[in-house]
Amino acid sequence: MEEIKINTDYITLDQFLKYVGIVETGGQGKQMILDGLIKVNGNIELKRGKKLRKNDIVNAMGKEYIIK
Repeated sequence: MEEIKINTDYITLDQFLKYVGIVETGGQGKQMILDGLIKVNGNIELKRGKKLRKNDIVNAMGKEYIIK
């Protein structure tokens, strides 16, 4: 599990995907989310504006990330 540090109260899911380099554009992130390829805390997440906060766990592209 990779720890991702953020300096704000939250980061949105689509911003997170760009921040960690999973996608290069917001459009790619949106499509991955709509295709049901991203899990947040074990559940498929379909909202790109989902607010990720500290200790949330994101599964994407076979990797697991925790927000710190």
